[in-house]
Amino acid sequence: MQPPSAQAPLADWLDWQLRLHPSEIELGLARVRAVGSKLRILNPTATVITVAGTNGKGSSVAMLEAIFTAAGYRVGAYTSPHLRRYNERIRIEGAPVRDEALVAAFAAIEEARADVPLTFFEYGTLAALWLFARQYLDVILLEVGLGGRLDATNVVDAEIALITAIDVDHADWLGPDREAIGKEKAGIMRPGHHAVISDPNPPASVLAHAEALGVKLARLGDAFNWRSKGDGWDYLGASVLRHLPKPALPGAFQLNNAAGVLAVLERLPLRFYLPLRVIERGLMQVRHPGRLETRQVGEQRWLLDVAHNPQSAQALAQWLAAQSGTAWQSLFAALKDKEIAPMVEALRPFIAHWHLVPLEDPRAVSVSVLRDQLVAAGVDAETITLHRSLAGAVAAAQAQVQLPVLVWGSFMTVGGVMEVLDG
Repeated sequence: MQPPSAQAPLADWLDWQLRLHPSEIELGLARVRAVGSKLRILNPTATVITVAGTNGKGSSVAMLEAIFTAAGYRVGAYTSPHLRRYNERIRIEGAPVRDEALVAAFAAIEEARADVPLTFFEYGTLAALWLFARQYLDVILLEVGLGGRLDATNVVDAEIALITAIDVDHADWLGPDREAIGKEKAGIMRPGHHAVISDPNPPASVLAHAEALGVKLARLGDAFNWRSKGDGWDYLGASVLRHLPKPALPGAFQLNNAAGVLAVLERLPLRFYLPLRVIERGLMQVRHPGRLETRQVGEQRWLLDVAHNPQSAQALAQWLAAQSGTAWQSLFAALKDKEIAPMVEALRPFIAHWHLVPLEDPRAVSVSVLRDQLVAAGVDAETITLHRSLAGAVAAAQAQVQLPVLVWGSFMTVGGVMEVLDG
């Protein structure tokens, strides 16, 4: 299959990558290492911080990016998936890369790969590293896509590894429980290097792997902690930082993420200088769309959250429980590899009506199957409406102006609703 030309639009390259490999996911480092070696992009001169976990990865990267940017450092960040545009996955100095830059990266990868098959995610990872290598960056932030040990991002050695909250997700790929999944995520650690764990109850497998590698380990509740204090909080680590502003990301769980971020900052090479005022500014300025994001649409309140596994659904439920007993209508869709029953059970007490929306992705659960799963999880069938399109579901929710709207279940659901709302 012939690749697009170097002058082709980005959409053509992305479509070609999706058709090139029979599987969107194929874990392993051999392919990406072979191509990355040819491109000479596997040994960045910038400090590399790799972030793995089930939940909290994106928020932690966003906080790190905001703090480094506030300090004037040049930052490259690679995250996934995206909400609306593929370009969101690769940011340089806070801005998504342009289409032309991505096409140039993909063309260079295609020239180097010869007959090595690459997955969609591997193309993106190599593109990020190729683009970062052409910038004078101080820091590179890599968010693991799936697992850690065999994820394409792990082809680069991290100077500091950060592991956030771990839960059961992608069980078909990573294992059936937290211990198996934790061991996979611990694979981003490197012998003799720093590792930070912001999960307050990490699996024993993570700790055992760190000990076996001789990692310089710092874990929440041991080497560092936090204490809520009025409208702010204190960080308790090698340094004690008092009266910090809470991160500009809703949710009490964000303090676990913020403490992990500050523990990472404490372990940076000495060339970095991050005064307290810069840390405060970064925490106040951090943005992370689609995470407990509130919008006012006319007279109606909308809440968008990418909660897509049981742990993140529980966190969303805790946030909703603090909202004065408000009843919501929900726009919901999910992928086939998710544990849908516990997600629905967590949110069911807060939702008066369910709008089930179709997603244009073969991995998505059909609305009819999803309805059956909701009923099995205890949802009254009379409160469920099936829709033929995302736009139709949005219009139906807007017609019930008396009820606020919760959008959740997957990145595609939230990103698609954003597209509809923004026209």
